Amino acid sequence: MPDVICNTSPIQYFHQLGLLHIFPALAHRVIVPPAVMEELSMGRSVGVDLPDPNTLDWVAIRRPSSSSALPLVTDLGPGETEVLMLALESPDAVVVLDDALARRVAHTLGIRLTGTLGLLLAAKRAGLIPVVQPILDTLQDLRFRIAPHTRAAVLRLAGEAP
Repeated sequence: MPDVICNTSPIQYFHQLGLLHIFPALAHRVIVPPAVMEELSMGRSVGVDLPDPNTLDWVAIRRPSSSSALPLVTDLGPGETEVLMLALESPDAVVVLDDALARRVAHTLGIRLTGTLGLLLAAKRAGLIPVVQPILDTLQDLRFRIAPHTRAAVLRLAGEAP
């Protein structure tokens, strides 16, 4: 996989699942913008179990060079906005986003993307995890929202459908 530009939630969930090692195993380099760093820091400050990307040698922190690169979408959070801005500056990269609006904007802009579930499928294909189903259960326990049809599709793609 090429460089990955990652938003907050995939880092959060993979950390809480004990699967952060999947990122450097799948990506050439993982890039996070300052807004994602800030969101993770704010979460840690209120007691949420989140990693400090400064301690991860496979994370590169990069600030977007131009704020005018992204059309104005007022409903995006700062992390999603900076991830998309970096993606526009790095057309070969893949963004990792879970937010529905951010994913729609990425699609509209022609940005390659995946999400937490896509990374889990890639990890299974790469032999980094043996099964997806119990991870989906844990994700839901962590309040990751998965629609029943999405869960079924992921399990089918993972070869784990009943």
